Amino acid sequence: MKQTIKAILLFALTVSLTADLQAQGLKMPQPSTSQTVTQNFGLGKITLNYSRPNVKGRKIFGDLEPYGSVWRTGANSATTVSFTEPVKIDGKELPAGEYGLFTIPGKDEWTVIFNKGAKQWGSYEYKEADDALRIKVKANKLKDKVETFTIQFTDVYPTTAKLQLMWENTGISVDMTTEVDATVMASIDAAMKGEKKPYFQAAQYYYANDKDLNKALEWATAADAADGKAPWIKLLKGRIQLKTGDKAAAAKTAASGLQLATEMKNPEYVRLHTQLLNEAKK
Repeated sequence: MKQTIKAILLFALTVSLTADLQAQGLKMPQPSTSQTVTQNFGLGKITLNYSRPNVKGRKIFGDLEPYGSVWRTGANSATTVSFTEPVKIDGKELPAGEYGLFTIPGKDEWTVIFNKGAKQWGSYEYKEADDALRIKVKANKLKDKVETFTIQFTDVYPTTAKLQLMWENTGISVDMTTEVDATVMASIDAAMKGEKKPYFQAAQYYYANDKDLNKALEWATAADAADGKAPWIKLLKGRIQLKTGDKAAAAKTAASGLQLATEMKNPEYVRLHTQLLNEAKK
């Protein structure tokens, strides 16, 4: 009850001060700046909203932010994170939706919480009963001090990524994965039944994800037949040929692509085809 009253008073004070400043026509920077980070992930998108306090000479974890207590994971309103598609957090299912991102800092281990109560000030009204997911992660000591609290996405691949939090001399990392293969494969199958077949994109996906290389080569060849002046198509075709073990065919395709790229004065594809040609000649 005391925490609820405190939250209401703090919120009322903030609203009052903001309204007063607006009435006076004043514009002032926030002590803890806000940031929105949007990251494409799998077939969906992740959006993160948080405020970024600074160390300002203080001791943060174990002092300003006590060990063992729920933290808003930033400043001002609780940090929120939304997913447009279901994901797995440290191997555990998390449905699409918006969540409050709370944490419980510890000296050696943190608890990371995705809570259904996304819209609240601080963590004063946090309810464990509303937790959608909790995981524990290792706390790492950072080599360099991070003055401004930072949340970022790192090691981002089509189906895996890390959510990283850093402040003062402490950092944590949360593993995220998403499943897209079944959806993409069904989409390719459906598209290939239509009039305008996405040969290049389908071959690209099959090549990158170790699918049927014969089918990938068939589609890349069809794409090349439709547009024989595209060095990027020849590059994909040559790479597939090389992956199947047909070095002679890959070298021939690379040489053709190199000639096109040279005529187009495209240094990137000159370099890529030269590299492919060298690999095919080994």
